[in-house]
Amino acid sequence: MDAGPVLWVLLQSLELESVRRGRAKPMSGVMKRMGMIFRAKANKALDRAEDPRETLDYSYQKQLELLQKVRRGVADVATSRKRLELQLNQLQSQSSKLEDQGRKALALGREDLAREALSRRAALQQQVTDLETQHTTLQGEEEKLTLAAQRLQAKVDAFRTKKETIKATYTAAQAQTRIGEAFSGISEEMGDVGLAIQRAEDKTQQLQARAGAIDELLASGALDDPTGMAKDDIQAELERLSGGTDVELELQRMKAELAGGSSAQQQAIEGGKDQSQSQSNSSAQPQDTPRFDKQ
Repeated sequence: MDAGPVLWVLLQSLELESVRRGRAKPMSGVMKRMGMIFRAKANKALDRAEDPRETLDYSYQKQLELLQKVRRGVADVATSRKRLELQLNQLQSQSSKLEDQGRKALALGREDLAREALSRRAALQQQVTDLETQHTTLQGEEEKLTLAAQRLQAKVDAFRTKKETIKATYTAAQAQTRIGEAFSGISEEMGDVGLAIQRAEDKTQQLQARAGAIDELLASGALDDPTGMAKDDIQAELERLSGGTDVELELQRMKAELAGGSSAQQQAIEGGKDQSQSQSNSSAQPQDTPRFDKQ
């Protein structure tokens, strides 16, 4: 960015030198190309930096300033018109006063005083006529400015409504675009997150593969365990077989205990039944009473 103005000044100096020497045509084409490139770059940069909402707000602010100037113009014209009206009222009152003075002078027989009063009244009447003409002109200008201010006010109000609508639509479209980019994963933030997740998954898979490979190598005996806690494949297989045998023996013992317990319980039940049956038979037989022979 800093080299651009320096290059531009250098090219301008070269062009001036070429013009001085009578060789301006080739350098002129280069300058045109360079100017077009700079304008294209500047236009692209401005388009990237421009926010339509800010541009609309700035345009609306300028329109409000213009409307304020028109209103001040209307106020100034109205003030001038009011000042002319005051002057007209004063001149008309003086004219009426001079007319009364002329009548009184004629009534008193002073024709010279009456003539002087009427002369002054005529001069005032000329001023009144000029002021009335100016008043009519100012009144017309005031009406035109008032109408222009009203029309400009209507345009400013319409522009404000359209501006807010465009800003709301632009904001909604921008939010929708960001949401779509976030869901699709093409946004810058989500792209960084996606890359971080992918790197984490790759590292996790790499560590899992490495751990599995080390376990296989330790189990096969290809790697030695310096702690002595690892077992070779033969010992591991013997422990597995002995572990299965112990489980089978324990299962058989539990089955035998269950079977023995059930048979002893059955024998106890049957022995109790026989004893009760014998007791009932003995109680059912009549007891032999002793007999005494008579001598």
